[in-house]
Amino acid sequence: MFRRAYLTTANKVAFATVALLVVGSLTLVAADVLAQPLSRRTLITGIILLLLLPAVLLGQYAPPPYRLPYRWRWVLLGLQTLLTYLPVLVFEHRWLSLLGFLAGAVLLTVPRPASVVIALAVVASGPALVHSSLVEANRSSMSVLASTLITGSAVYAVVHLSLLAARLQASQAQAARLAEYRERTRIARNLHDLIGSSLVSIAVQSESALRRTPRSTPAYEALSEIASLARRSHSEVRSITSARESSQLHSELAHAQRLLSSAGVVSRTTLPPQLTLPGAVSGCLSAVLREAVSNVVQHSQATRCEIEVTASDSTIRLSVDNDGLRSAVRETRTGSGLESLRLRTLALSGVLRTEVSGGHFVLTAELPLDPPVALGDTDRVHESACV
Repeated sequence: MFRRAYLTTANKVAFATVALLVVGSLTLVAADVLAQPLSRRTLITGIILLLLLPAVLLGQYAPPPYRLPYRWRWVLLGLQTLLTYLPVLVFEHRWLSLLGFLAGAVLLTVPRPASVVIALAVVASGPALVHSSLVEANRSSMSVLASTLITGSAVYAVVHLSLLAARLQASQAQAARLAEYRERTRIARNLHDLIGSSLVSIAVQSESALRRTPRSTPAYEALSEIASLARRSHSEVRSITSARESSQLHSELAHAQRLLSSAGVVSRTTLPPQLTLPGAVSGCLSAVLREAVSNVVQHSQATRCEIEVTASDSTIRLSVDNDGLRSAVRETRTGSGLESLRLRTLALSGVLRTEVSGGHFVLTAELPLDPPVALGDTDRVHESACV
């Protein structure tokens, strides 16, 4: 609880720091613009642009869970580029202080290594404009270069630290969820194996005694009621455990989306409109999804993750695709979680594959909709794969 509160405070402090940097820099630009002998219309236009820029910049830098979707950040980046370069033609060197914010936004939005190249181009554009005939500058090119580098580095560092704090918080939340699921699985298994077997034993012994008891005696009615109650209770225990397993995949998909969003990872989920699975299949796919999402959050630097569920007449397929390639590949070589999942999918006559495609790491599990192994047997044999 303390760590979660600390990390939430860290995100707030990071965002407040960026907001202070943005507002302070724009205030200095506004003071510089107002001090110049410009026309009334030009001054009003500049003030309007300076009032619009904070919303654009803070929309780019907002930390999770307030971080905008990826496509909207691209829209804001394009708008920020226009609001950074076009006013330079009017306000000249006074507007060059905003180049650092654009460089920081490029590093935070554009995938690497393209982001580094574009950010360096933005930094170099300041001195280039100073030496061009488009800008009448009272600042040296080194001054513009230094201010752009300092502002861009500060913005990127603060926002990146905020994203790392959000990733750490999501990792801790996933670890807590796995511990909770492990305990719930143990309780459900004990409920099914211990209490269920005891109820079956009571029912069998009561029914055996019934066959030796005359119907006219009071003992017959008591034994009949005991046998009926034991059978009914055993049926309710089985329904509880099977309902928990069959609903796992839907809840796990919803949790995966929330977790990735809170970690600052752009996610997209695709699944059939109507999806009803046997308990064994749902439980296995849920375990695969938990392991895949845990690897994305805890062991990779992924920025995007796509989860796809497709079904045919006889099989169900789960695919998790993320761009955290290098760390994810290292985890598959050193970790045992995926190997346990391979055993579990194999027990259900399925297959688990990992592959590298186009710079992405893809984890795929494919299972038959009518597995040959019962859920209880699978859980007992591959208990470690469940968690």
